[in-house]
Amino acid sequence: MKIFVDVSFPKIGCQLLSLDAMDVSGESQIDVISNVFKQRLNLDGTPIDAEHEKHELGNKDAKEDKQEEKEPTTTLDPNRCESCYGAESDAIKCCNTCEDVREAYRNRGWAFVNSENIAQCKREGYSQHLKESLTEGCRIYGFLLVSKVAGNFHIAPGKSFQSSHVHVHDLNVLEGGMTWNTSHSIEHIGFGDDYPGLVNPLDSTEQVAEKAMMMYTYYVKIVPTVYAKVDGDVLYSNQFSVTKHFKSVGAMSGESGLPGAFFIYEFSPMMVKYQEKRRSLFHFLTSLCAIIGGVFTVAGLIDAAIYHSVRSIQKKIELGKVN
Repeated sequence: MKIFVDVSFPKIGCQLLSLDAMDVSGESQIDVISNVFKQRLNLDGTPIDAEHEKHELGNKDAKEDKQEEKEPTTTLDPNRCESCYGAESDAIKCCNTCEDVREAYRNRGWAFVNSENIAQCKREGYSQHLKESLTEGCRIYGFLLVSKVAGNFHIAPGKSFQSSHVHVHDLNVLEGGMTWNTSHSIEHIGFGDDYPGLVNPLDSTEQVAEKAMMMYTYYVKIVPTVYAKVDGDVLYSNQFSVTKHFKSVGAMSGESGLPGAFFIYEFSPMMVKYQEKRRSLFHFLTSLCAIIGGVFTVAGLIDAAIYHSVRSIQKKIELGKVN
């Protein structure tokens, strides 16, 4: 089944958001990037135009000028084995990128908060990208391919990963932690292809978080739907109803949970079928005759009522003159 998603978080940058899906069969999709796209947004919700950046990257003269201003760079040895800063394990022995170091830390269960002391992260400008994400929003759109069983998908801050068969999000992106504004707007959420007359209850809705660290949970009941067109094509899709709950989570609120938007869905045992039909010519003629006959009947009744009313008035007038 395809799940179409188009959700914007105006207060959380794309680098800080993860889209994950899992179902009752045990299948998990962590930090989905296939068929899913992220669009950086300004804090006012307008898209950040990347065309200017692309133009600069493609401008040979500009690139040469910038290369002259920068210090000479050294080519990294592809066979190098850089340090994981004490987080080495049998699975991860070398950390040649900032992401490798973060993954090693996650495997150890360590918080990754001081990237300035990590050579790989400093080389890749991780801190700078992180600071930019703190002043941006993000639009996530595309579709997920999931098994047709009960499950859930969610969009939440922090890098997601599995630890001892438990789904975890690393929220310690900054030293000392931070609070998350999970306000979001849903442009479109759909389970399957659209068909004529379909109304998705979550489309064009918006949730403004009154507090930090808000967890929004949408309980979705999916009803399998078959739409048979008049030309014989059959479209298999779904319609759904939804119930929303929200709460503030974290140590200050005393509630457990993860900030973000969670969509928990299950399937109804019933199915709805819509079928297009073309009326026959005989049916059309019969309906036309019925309409014409009805018009003549109503017109006759109106004419008779007017005629008898006029005659009655005339008789009263004539009787008045005789008297």
